[in-house]
Amino acid sequence: MKLEHLGIAVKNLDSAVSLYEQLLNTPCYKTERVDHEGVNTAFFLTGDSKVELLQATNEDSPIAKFVNNKGEGIHHVAFEVENIEAEMKRLAALGFNVLNAAPHKGADNKLVCFIHPKTTNGVLVELCQEIKG
Repeated sequence: MKLEHLGIAVKNLDSAVSLYEQLLNTPCYKTERVDHEGVNTAFFLTGDSKVELLQATNEDSPIAKFVNNKGEGIHHVAFEVENIEAEMKRLAALGFNVLNAAPHKGADNKLVCFIHPKTTNGVLVELCQEIKG
């Protein structure tokens, strides 16, 4: 398991992209809309990891709720795994609250699932696995 990316919730993706391009001294390499999650995303490479900016596309989006309740900031930490289904089973057996019954397609060509922050010391954890093929 390795750190894949940090997810940062933002109000305005365009201004946040500009800010992070300056901060990280690197261009955004990809933007993507994920309709079923209600977000627009932007990605930056930072060494072996990434930064993902997330802007809500509707008021019912988890990102909109997060920004309204907590403001802009770190939303989740994502770890890359080799076998997401096996990791979901392993973590559930250890008592972690896995929020998804099965992994689903997320941004950046990944299968993803989330672990509830109540079982991870207040941090929303995302597991992700590259979709091959």
